Amino acid sequence: MTIPDYDDLPAVEGQPKGFAWGIFDKDGKKDVLGTLNFLTPDIVKAAAAEVKDGISVSLNWPLNGLKFPMPGRNLTSHTASRLPESMFVDGWDDELTFNTQISSQWDSLCHVTHGTTPSTPGQTYNGFRPSKEALEVPFTHMNDLPTIDHWHARGCIVARGVLIDYKRYVEETTSSTYHPLDGHRITIAEIEAIAKHQGVEFKAGDILIVRTGYTDMLAAPTPEDFGKFAAQTLSGVHGVEETVRWAWNKRIAAVAGDAHAFEALPPLKEDGTPGSVADLYLHRYFLNGLGMPIGELWDLKALGETCKKLGRYSFMLTSAPLNHPGLVASPPNAVAIF
Repeated sequence: MTIPDYDDLPAVEGQPKGFAWGIFDKDGKKDVLGTLNFLTPDIVKAAAAEVKDGISVSLNWPLNGLKFPMPGRNLTSHTASRLPESMFVDGWDDELTFNTQISSQWDSLCHVTHGTTPSTPGQTYNGFRPSKEALEVPFTHMNDLPTIDHWHARGCIVARGVLIDYKRYVEETTSSTYHPLDGHRITIAEIEAIAKHQGVEFKAGDILIVRTGYTDMLAAPTPEDFGKFAAQTLSGVHGVEETVRWAWNKRIAAVAGDAHAFEALPPLKEDGTPGSVADLYLHRYFLNGLGMPIGELWDLKALGETCKKLGRYSFMLTSAPLNHPGLVASPPNAVAIF
């Protein structure tokens, strides 16, 4: 299958430049996997060659790691209970209640939509229009939307991961004072420079992981950290067309970071002025346009330390999210294997 580069993507009626709708459609059926289609058997087999040291690192932040959720998102609740006496054995069950955005997560291609009107649901990747009724179907075979449960039919995610450790790079190679709440916009030029410094080259099917140090900071915030929250800024990848073009042309299968958004906050409007959540550029063009999943709030501290110790910033990455019909987001259950 020939995949056009970004500037050669065919126009999609009613959508801006840079939408890959229809590229992965097959046999008259609309695609629901997006750029996970880049993970071919050859790519997966090559990822296995990254395992040389027999070391594995969890990339999952605790489900109760976030103590100050965004409005409308409840904190995680964990309840333990003894088994009932009728079972004639002593033991325990437990129950978890959590919002799938409250800790480490994958955003599915249904997470955000665009083009919403008072009478019409917004569109997501490949022109689908999610609704509450459609997302709450009881079985995946009844679900046509590009949600995470479809990932299980393809064996979830096995790929080569590449860490761009922005936090370590800045602290070790520059005299700049860095803080993940200062809102630095990490450009593609910086990503390429860090990759060169780390001795890693990007390959088709890679999962790009960018460490800013945000979840590290939240583990033990200082009074200075709390003071910076007032600015409502967050370091992350620069949300501009150059980033989208680069990620597509590199055939990146997915991206992930350790902050609330993979991209820097606040997002910028087209005129360069600060925008709102509605202006998140990469969320629209990655999730909606290209069909590229976004991981957020991943725990990357131990990964960064392991990469530094081994001198290798690429690894095999596995991720088996929860399997439930219509799942909009999920803990990634991600592991890096060296």
